[in-house]
Amino acid sequence: MAHLTVLPGWPRKDGSRMAALQIQLADGWKTYWRAPGDAGIPPVFELDNSDNLAAIDPQWPTPGVFMENGMRSVGYDQSLTIPVVLTPNAQGEAIKLRGQLRLGVCKDVCVPVSLPVSLDLPADVNDQDSRIRDALADQPMPSQKAGVRKAQCQLSPTYEGIALTATLHMPSAGGSEFTIVETGNPLIWVAEAKTDRKGSTLTVTTELIHVEGDPIAIDRSSLRFTVLGQRHAVDIQGCSAS
Repeated sequence: MAHLTVLPGWPRKDGSRMAALQIQLADGWKTYWRAPGDAGIPPVFELDNSDNLAAIDPQWPTPGVFMENGMRSVGYDQSLTIPVVLTPNAQGEAIKLRGQLRLGVCKDVCVPVSLPVSLDLPADVNDQDSRIRDALADQPMPSQKAGVRKAQCQLSPTYEGIALTATLHMPSAGGSEFTIVETGNPLIWVAEAKTDRKGSTLTVTTELIHVEGDPIAIDRSSLRFTVLGQRHAVDIQGCSAS
């Protein structure tokens, strides 16, 4: 169903390493983005057994949207390369990746899989792999580059949580647009957002609910909006009060 290969990549000027995890899916199967939607299974990086690894920062390529049992999911339906920035504890020494990537793969049914990750990455290995560069180029555009002028958020209490209305002043990303909202808190469930455009303004509405029923405190600077359009995708991080 799925096979994983580590691409060693190259060292960066700040002492970190740009590498990648390449996932090859069998025909007809798909897997999920970091925010997979209600029908998806979020990927989990488990690399605690690695040596000389302080942090891993995935650089997700732009996902697609597909329907599953009447619900939208967000992910990929072919070979996927996830660039990862690896920060070592000790610069100039090898990073030894050990662990697994847990993710869901779906065709007619959805199956959780664990793909082993194991590779030694000497500090001097420099492989300018075009697959990594292509995946980096396929990320959503930063808001400034996409022409986003302002992002405003209004929060109001509901019976179960908080209603969020975001007003994004931005050019169209092309065709019918779909927005994914993230809070940065895995314990907060985000309902599928409704996206409406009028001219140069995109209005996004959703509801935020704590999965354990606890009260919610939202930091507007931690809210993240990914707008998927037919021409490109846009990454908007943070918003101001309306």
